[in-house]
Amino acid sequence: MSTEGVAAGVGRPRVRTGAGVVEGRTGTDGIAVFRGIPYAAPPVGALRFAPPAPPAAWDGVRQAEAFGPTAPKVPYPATFAALLTDPEIPGDDCLNVNVWTPEPAPGAGLPVMVWIHGGAHTRGSSAVPVYDGTAFARDGVVMVSFNFRLGVLGYGLFPDAPANRGLLDQIAALEWVRDNITAFGGDPDRVTVFGESAGAISIGALLAAPRAAGLFHRAVLQSGAPEALPRPRVRAMVRRMASLLKVDATAGAFTATSLPDLMAAQAAVLRRSGPLLGGPAFGLVVDPDTLPVDPLDALTADADAASGAVPLLFGWTTEEYRLWLAPTGGMRLLDRMGPLAVALARARAGKDRAAVRALRAARPGAGPAELAGQLLTDRLLRDPLRRLGGARRAGPSHLYEFAWCSGIPGLGACHALELGFVFDTLSVPEAAWLAGTEAPQALADEMHTAWVRFATTGDPGWAAWNGDGPPKVFGGPERDRTEVPVAIRPVLP
Repeated sequence: MSTEGVAAGVGRPRVRTGAGVVEGRTGTDGIAVFRGIPYAAPPVGALRFAPPAPPAAWDGVRQAEAFGPTAPKVPYPATFAALLTDPEIPGDDCLNVNVWTPEPAPGAGLPVMVWIHGGAHTRGSSAVPVYDGTAFARDGVVMVSFNFRLGVLGYGLFPDAPANRGLLDQIAALEWVRDNITAFGGDPDRVTVFGESAGAISIGALLAAPRAAGLFHRAVLQSGAPEALPRPRVRAMVRRMASLLKVDATAGAFTATSLPDLMAAQAAVLRRSGPLLGGPAFGLVVDPDTLPVDPLDALTADADAASGAVPLLFGWTTEEYRLWLAPTGGMRLLDRMGPLAVALARARAGKDRAAVRALRAARPGAGPAELAGQLLTDRLLRDPLRRLGGARRAGPSHLYEFAWCSGIPGLGACHALELGFVFDTLSVPEAAWLAGTEAPQALADEMHTAWVRFATTGDPGWAAWNGDGPPKVFGGPERDRTEVPVAIRPVLP
């Protein structure tokens, strides 16, 4: 496949990809940006539930100035939409990539970072403003982001379609990076994948997926641990949708259903699931063709596996659970439940009473909601990530914790709060939706620099973790954690 660079006029760089020439834009900062480049064919018609197919080649020059279509999805509920921006761009050609580069020409050999967005496998896209890659390119990294199928289209489990189609899309995007990134100034042998929440869960699967072997060389997992959901749990989502649609629970029947009807049914079933409480959900499953073994088991059982040599950077925020509970009034409800809330959370997390006593000692004055939230976060994130980091691996593991508290009352150091700091995009207005308007730039400088350093050298700037000891802490709990009103949004300048 040719990845030969193509000359272009000032401010309009051109690059030849395997499917044709694309033209991006260079800003006054000297960063070249290419958006909406297809890495696979539009997943429509017979391809709706099929593996990703190669994109069609084009003649001439394809404009790559604007973000491409986002994958079909349903909006966040109002309480979360006030905190998490999630643009929707219509169109069929949703399997597309974006590239930010300081030097769009072969031979530059710059490290590459590939972002995989979160959103509970049902929402999100590469067009979220906080995910802008300019700061990474400014600091000598070629950054790539991409869209992939979500929800029932990407993760619905059918008897007549391949499983884990969202993961197959991600592998296809990484193959596009391998085959094309040299022309954009990147080094295909120095690729770091990084993702948050469901994006980090996806990276856990990519580490364990045989088809992804060799496509990346370092990995960052932010607030998401390797996991595979029980197949009946994912299949239940499809059956619930089929019941609402009055069709068979097959890919054939869902292909014959209009996309608006599918999304309406998906929205209805999503109201009955959540990250902390369990129940049916969309997500990755063990599958002989794509993910033969539970990824956490695979990554901790075989120290000689190829992924065992991949350096890891992973961690969490101090109060992940506050994003899921505070905006909805869940914190107040759990506090009213008192000791019962703690007992139920302890049982679900598989903890003994000694663990609760230790948690109380570490957090004097913590109420039932905080104790329950921490116990559930241990089960969901911290315990499996500690297990991953404590496994015998050839590659180093670096652990962090993000502890700075949001300026939005009640959110504390919640899930997803670190994103504006990692991307160094605190100046983007949408970053204030979650962080408030007084987020410290110095902390963004520190965190962003660590991510760049890890992608460049494999060392973020602190010692590797051997399964014991404290994490590297970013920020501190200096803000009040008063309950957040529903659907509050800060006043932006």
